[in-house]
Amino acid sequence: MNAPVPSPQAEAAPSKTAVSPFGKGFVTDAWYFVALGRDVAPASLKRYEIMGEPVLVGRTRAGQVYAMRDICPHRAAPLSAGKLVEKPGEGETVECPYHGWRFRTDGVCAAIPSLVEDQAFEANRIRVRSYPVRESQGIVFVWMASDARNPMEPDHEPPVFPGVVGGEAKLVEAMDFDSHIDHAVVGLMDPAHGPYVHQQWWWRSEHSMHEKAKAFAPTEFGWAMVRHAPSSNSRLYKILGGAPATEITFRLPGFRWEHIQVGEKQVLALTCLTPITDTKTRITQIFWSDHWVFDLAKPFLRMGVVAFLKQDGGMVNLQNEGLRYDPALIWIDDADRQAKWYQQLKREWAKSRAEDRAFVNPIQPTTLRWKS
Repeated sequence: MNAPVPSPQAEAAPSKTAVSPFGKGFVTDAWYFVALGRDVAPASLKRYEIMGEPVLVGRTRAGQVYAMRDICPHRAAPLSAGKLVEKPGEGETVECPYHGWRFRTDGVCAAIPSLVEDQAFEANRIRVRSYPVRESQGIVFVWMASDARNPMEPDHEPPVFPGVVGGEAKLVEAMDFDSHIDHAVVGLMDPAHGPYVHQQWWWRSEHSMHEKAKAFAPTEFGWAMVRHAPSSNSRLYKILGGAPATEITFRLPGFRWEHIQVGEKQVLALTCLTPITDTKTRITQIFWSDHWVFDLAKPFLRMGVVAFLKQDGGMVNLQNEGLRYDPALIWIDDADRQAKWYQQLKREWAKSRAEDRAFVNPIQPTTLRWKS
């Protein structure tokens, strides 16, 4: 076994182009999951928080999704508490509930009702910060720029996930963890905690642990555990019948998906991590499938997903007891290699943006071995 290696917290101070220390800061100039499209109804105004910023996500009556900062620049009332209105010559606007200031969906102020005719104030010089937004595969993504006051146009599109089949998502569960997104990602990709944290008869136990060897390869902004037969001590896969083959992928800034194929049928389990604040991360798990057994097993699967989230959330709370003292963390090969890869990706992401060049994935194809 290789000697224990300190986590990036114990490394030398970063250079001006380096990523923030582990557990601090965020990956910017990137797409984050904010909602399912079906949860953003026409004329609705929904408030979210991403990276400590209040974000209003709405949909026009014509069906176009938009996003803007959820603070009226007049007296700071949340615009999401207002309503979508349509006035002659203005089109659809978001009306503030406090004084009725109206803003177009691109953030430009369209009207200030308190002005009288001879007060030549140019309302359109006032802007609410707007965010690039995309709706793809029934998912709404928001672009969080590195410079919020002078944002660049997105230079890449949100991920396209394999296995979005069978119509709308079959199962959706979300939970807020009291954790920085870095710890949430590392916990999500950790292959060794299952027998200790997730002890269910239908999953795996400490007594069923055995050595695993899995091949990994770089992917766009991330890596994948390449397609393979599930481990023999993962009983849940057996209900799918046939010979399931699964591929597990991670992509910056916080997407992890498992794509299972059983003959022509598919299951996609997508996990989206959205940083709410420095100390809170929302974990959203979404499932699609065209496999006939999925509908029958959905109540059972829902219980399992909720149990997993609660167990992970409980462990996060325990971990926070130790993190309060800012200890150096020891990461070892191979079980912790994915945690190191995540840090390498973040460093390369920050460096490539600072140097205005293409991202170069630092991960090389390899096989990792561990027990679980």
